[in-house]
Amino acid sequence: MGMNEPTPYELLGVSDVASFEEIRDARDRLLKACEGDDTQLEAIEAAYDGILMDRLRARKEGRVAVPDRIRFPEKNGLPVAPPVPSLPQSAPNWLRDALDRPDPQSLAVSIAVFAGLGTFAILAPQGISTWLSLAFFFAVFWLNRKQKKLGRAFLLVFLSFVVGVTLALSLQTWAATPFAGGVFPNPPSTFLILTVMWLVAAFLC
Repeated sequence: MGMNEPTPYELLGVSDVASFEEIRDARDRLLKACEGDDTQLEAIEAAYDGILMDRLRARKEGRVAVPDRIRFPEKNGLPVAPPVPSLPQSAPNWLRDALDRPDPQSLAVSIAVFAGLGTFAILAPQGISTWLSLAFFFAVFWLNRKQKKLGRAFLLVFLSFVVGVTLALSLQTWAATPFAGGVFPNPPSTFLILTVMWLVAAFLC
């Protein structure tokens, strides 16, 4: 590392005595702020890895104690966030700009809400219109909180609803599956519609 090159700690904006939680939070914050800039994202990840290696070396030399949860969080039952897949660099810019990389907590909340509504649709099919309405408004809210564009959020969710209904009807026609009691949508169809709306709400900007 040259004389004028920042250290991994400086790149993440933390001190060399920062806690693991502070280092991790700094990394997550910077990754969110630099979305779309692959060079910056790689530099942030490299700085984070460099700090962890520095801490591990210090631990081996007896200069600092690094808790095992830093290196092996799964051993202590701590949730380990799955890596968020990124688009290849060959992907067009408009696609990169349209797709969101939700943080694990936001993704978990959206999954819980839509999975819950899907479960209600199966357990209480007489209230399917209610579950779909709640999902629709939640999806609009979830999209609108990202860019504060209510009209765009409403349009995208409406289109996702139409796509979901179209897919559900097509699958039922292809499989020759009769509607439950002659009424559409039935619970499986509702679950498919909810899945399409969830994908749009969770992964579009």
